[in-house]
Amino acid sequence: MTVSSSDEIGNLNEGPLHAALKDWYALPRGEIEVPYQGYLIDVIADGLLFEIQTGNFASIEKKLSDLVETRRVRLVYPVAKEKWLLKEKADGGRERRKSPKEGKPEDVFRELVSFPGLMRDPNFSLEVILIQEEELRRYDSDKRRGKGGWVKEESHLLKVVENRLFRTPEDLAQLLPEELPRSFTTADIAEEGGCRRDLAQKMAYCLREMEAIEKVGKQGNAFLYRRSVPS
Repeated sequence: MTVSSSDEIGNLNEGPLHAALKDWYALPRGEIEVPYQGYLIDVIADGLLFEIQTGNFASIEKKLSDLVETRRVRLVYPVAKEKWLLKEKADGGRERRKSPKEGKPEDVFRELVSFPGLMRDPNFSLEVILIQEEELRRYDSDKRRGKGGWVKEESHLLKVVENRLFRTPEDLAQLLPEELPRSFTTADIAEEGGCRRDLAQKMAYCLREMEAIEKVGKQGNAFLYRRSVPS
């Protein structure tokens, strides 16, 4: 069976985090790296196809769209609830510190903008896995501008903290802040949810595309949204 070139390239570039998550999802009876319909599937367990993606959802849009036509597919997205940064210095020494950033399930909307409508397919589900992660960085003198010289080398899984499974658009809509008024703007989402406005805008876009919320008017220059009534 011929495997798509994009899968071959992805496998060559696979990092320790991705490999560890494949092992985690394959336990106890799953199979890893299984050829299926011209694609290489990360894990097949109990009849379910698992695709683990640490970023760039756009690159797997066609693959997922093809697979859900015939099989149940679950996209797994790891989010670092806690991250430790390990810096390799030029003199061979290492410095380890905890990142002040704390990932949340809502972060998946940054990537889900690539294909929010897929959540309406009954064969598709999304799992956000919150993890403890260690990120190895090295200093590159050619990268001094913008990133301070430190570039990401690879990431390692330390611990799985929590899993959040989303089967329907309504499941994802539960990530909206509970304190929202009946009609709300993206500014309301950002304020009540304690997130950046750009993430709130992505949440609104995705939920609207998957018909979990709907536009109901405007408040000044901002669109007003309301949760949709499930059909």
